[in-house]
Amino acid sequence: MTDVEAAVPGDVAAVRAALIEWYEEDHREFPWRRTDDPYEILVSEVMSQQTQLGRVVDAWAAFLERWPTVGDLAAADRADVVGFWSDHSLGYNNRAKYLHEAARQVIEEYGGEFPREPDELSELMGVGPYTANALASFAFDNGNAVVDTNVKRVLYRAFAEIRNTDDPPYEEIANALMPDGRSRVWNNAIMELGGVACEKTPECDEAECPWREWCHAYQTGDFTAPDVPTQPAFEGSRRQMRGRVVSALKEYDELPLDDLGPRVRVDYAPDGEDGREWLRGLVADLADDGLVEVDETGPETVVRLRR
Repeated sequence: MTDVEAAVPGDVAAVRAALIEWYEEDHREFPWRRTDDPYEILVSEVMSQQTQLGRVVDAWAAFLERWPTVGDLAAADRADVVGFWSDHSLGYNNRAKYLHEAARQVIEEYGGEFPREPDELSELMGVGPYTANALASFAFDNGNAVVDTNVKRVLYRAFAEIRNTDDPPYEEIANALMPDGRSRVWNNAIMELGGVACEKTPECDEAECPWREWCHAYQTGDFTAPDVPTQPAFEGSRRQMRGRVVSALKEYDELPLDDLGPRVRVDYAPDGEDGREWLRGLVADLADDGLVEVDETGPETVVRLRR
């Protein structure tokens, strides 16, 4: 079995569906997510390279108001473009120069039409493989999986087998996970996951991460990642206990409440302080999040993983 096959979960269809559903139900609104205009998306990608997304929104709108089309930008004075970049504190000014030159290439070499393939897009000035792939995905739904620092963090935490190699095949794993022909929604979704739920300090429960059922980090409490060398305080936390519930139910499918308890806490005693009532509250939270089902119709309360 290859590293990629080992890392990708067997129920990959469920993993895909859970993430896309989570994203489509609720996500941060950025104006470039509401367009498939390659020029507008290219501007957002270049601006986002060194600037927080919240600050990019106003600069992006102002830039497009001044130069609404790729032709307008190509015809602009480069000094004006660089001046705009500097005035809006958008990072290195050479990015403005490259963006202006890329606009000229689109007009002069491609007849005003952006190429659609990542390889062709990477021929534009200042457009590296990552930006080319993002542009192909978000403008044409025609890219591979986007893999940035946030996505690497998500994959490393979620799938335990990645940790077993010195050089994790992130791109191969990301592409194996991505559903065919859906690069736009998939890449937006997994980047959103890394941006709001799986940050350096994770917000698994708060953001209702859709991958908690499969996530190695959630179930073990080991939230280290390539860009997170130290582990956040976790031992004994409610998040850790929730992860143990999910892990136990993945193994046993369903369990009576008092059989589940010792698999969550070694010191579980039904009538103790962290006993049956405490566990009821824990599984009730998980039920509210849509992760488990609680069946109280029989003589014993039974908890099962929601499928």
